[in-house]
Amino acid sequence: MESPQDIADFEQDLNYTACRLASLIGPRVSELCLLEVHDIHWDLGTFGKVLLRGKGSRGQKKERLVPLINGSRELLEWWLQGPRWEFDGHLDEPGAPLFPSERRDPGGRCKRVSTSAIRGAMAEAVQRHLPRWSGRATPHALRHFAASDLYAQGMNVVAIQELLGHRWINTTMIYVHVNKTHIEDAWTSAGQRAASRFTG
Repeated sequence: MESPQDIADFEQDLNYTACRLASLIGPRVSELCLLEVHDIHWDLGTFGKVLLRGKGSRGQKKERLVPLINGSRELLEWWLQGPRWEFDGHLDEPGAPLFPSERRDPGGRCKRVSTSAIRGAMAEAVQRHLPRWSGRATPHALRHFAASDLYAQGMNVVAIQELLGHRWINTTMIYVHVNKTHIEDAWTSAGQRAASRFTG
């Protein structure tokens, strides 16, 4: 049986990993909670992929494979080889949650962490460390951060739309917050591209 300190340490690592993953590739908090260990496909594509499941319109289930880009692969490797493995040895069983709760079923297997647990932990951490951001720094805001950060790194909006699972590109544009110097940056970049055409 884990001690209260072991559980507290595990919850801290879990909350960090879930929120960090949201900031890197933008899954919804509900998608994080539905993730299973076997949803990670290390050998697909260049970086590996994760299968995200969520609800579409009219309650239909919606799935998408998302590449483990932007450091998300390294994050999940650390999580599965360290804290996640140490807390629960049922990783290879079908349906094993990627982000488990400390609550267990009668067979001793961990249940899934809830969306309210992740939201509550982030709210508590923000209140403690970034009180000016209380009520604004949420798991959903991390999706906006992921979109904006990837756009700033040069990813095009259509790729970000697919990554976030948006049906309409207009929705994705709401998520992309550009730097205040984006006009100047675009002008400089365009000038550099034009100059490179002439210099070979």
